[in-house]
Order: sequence, then C-alpha cells, then structure tokens
Amino acid sequence: MSLTPRWIYAFIVVCCSALLAYALYTQYFDGLHPCPLCITQRAFFVLTALVALIALITNPHQNGRYVSAGLMLVTTIAGGSVAYRQVWLQSLPPDQVPACGPSLEYMFSNLPFGEAFRTLMLGDGNCAEIVWTLFGFSMPNWSLFAFIGLGAAAIVSALPMLKR
Repeated sequence: MSLTPRWIYAFIVVCCSALLAYALYTQYFDGLHPCPLCITQRAFFVLTALVALIALITNPHQNGRYVSAGLMLVTTIAGGSVAYRQVWLQSLPPDQVPACGPSLEYMFSNLPFGEAFRTLMLGDGNCAEIVWTLFGFSMPNWSLFAFIGLGAAAIVSALPMLKR
C-alpha cells in the first residue's frame, strides 16, 4: 500500500470529522459553550473537510490536485489565523482583554450582518477565557496545531511524485 493523494484526502476528512465530533462532544456533554472564534474555527474545519471529500470522490489529476491543495491551504490558513487570534486573546493580561459581547443569536438577529460577521471573526472577551486544557495547551492551541498539520497534509497531497 503506497501513499496516494486519496489516502491523504481521506486522512484529512477523518481528522476534521474527529475534531468536529470532539468539539460537539465538549459542547453537548461537557457543557463547554463555544465562543465566536471557536464557531469560526469549526466552520473552517468543515470547509477543509468538504474540499478534501470532494477531492477524495473526484480523484483529480495533477492540476486538480493543485487546486484542491490550494483550497485546503486557504481554509487551513484562515482557520489557523482565527485560532492564533484566540491564542493571542488568551495570552493577554486580564485588564487588556476586550469586553464580552452579546450572544451570536442576538448579534445575527439584531445587528447588521457585517458587524455580526466582524465580531465573529475578531472575537470578544468570551474568547479569552480558558476553560479546557490538555497537557497545558488550550483548545485553540490544539486547533492551531491541527490547522498546521492539515495544511501540511494538503501540501503533501499535491506533490507530483505521489501516484494517482
């Protein structure tokens, strides 16, 4: 069994699915309510998985592999940027943390879409709270590591030396 782009696409789909499943587990069984940045990161994991799933199904030739890898890189860089922002917010001294904002339901029903989307992308004081750690790293840290690994897998999937 040799490493092929399809195996890498399947790996990316499985990883994203597992990450999303764990996020939903912590939300519904551990009671950890996601902040706006957490929800945004979840959306980028979904987008990454969708691109990988489409590539897995279509099994593109070399140019298609470049396109698939490029799209996955865009989603992983965007998701990693959001995760990095949350890690940065969590590292701020308490007096520099931005104020907590309203709930997402309130924002999207009462604020203009642009302002609600901006808050979703930039986060608020809720995003600076550390409520879960593993080996000393918060969930956004692990999310950032995952986006980096998924981006690296996307790059490897486009290497010309891999057999289709």
